[in-house]
Amino acid sequence: MKRNFAIGAALAAVLATAFMVVAQQDKSKRPSPPAQAKFDLGSGKSITIDYSSPRAKGRKIYGGLVPYGEVWRTGANEATTFVTTAELNVGGTTVPAGSYTLFTIPDKDKWTLILSKKTGEWGTDYPGASNDLARIPMKASTLPSPVEDFTISFEKAGSGANLNIDWETTRASIVISKK
Repeated sequence: MKRNFAIGAALAAVLATAFMVVAQQDKSKRPSPPAQAKFDLGSGKSITIDYSSPRAKGRKIYGGLVPYGEVWRTGANEATTFVTTAELNVGGTTVPAGSYTLFTIPDKDKWTLILSKKTGEWGTDYPGASNDLARIPMKASTLPSPVEDFTISFEKAGSGANLNIDWETTRASIVISKK
């Protein structure tokens, strides 16, 4: 009888652990759920940005949670990925087709977009300037109303798009087009 109870308890523990592992793998239940921005460049070419979207939750974001003048992972959880299947012009800089990690340096009235050639980092692990493909100036502006959910989006503009990063009352943007 004791043996059956021990086997049953062990089985219950294994099932509970398996359930917890599966629940942790469901990224949609995270406080900063996964999100994606995608832009169709035409002719089967595209740009895809995968990121995690933190919430403001009443916190001071820029100049607080996200310090000015420091490299930021630009999202939460896993590092933000930037994948393009076409050669691009990003703010006047040529970016070859490929996979990159996206970081930024926020500042009060200007930002810097960093595309790192090193991929696969966990969010906070900036691999250093020696791995940068490019550092490109971004325009910073004030949004008319606060944005609760950190959002990266594309907005069609001319023959390309504006890449927008919105959170709190700040928008950082840069023009992207197919080369």
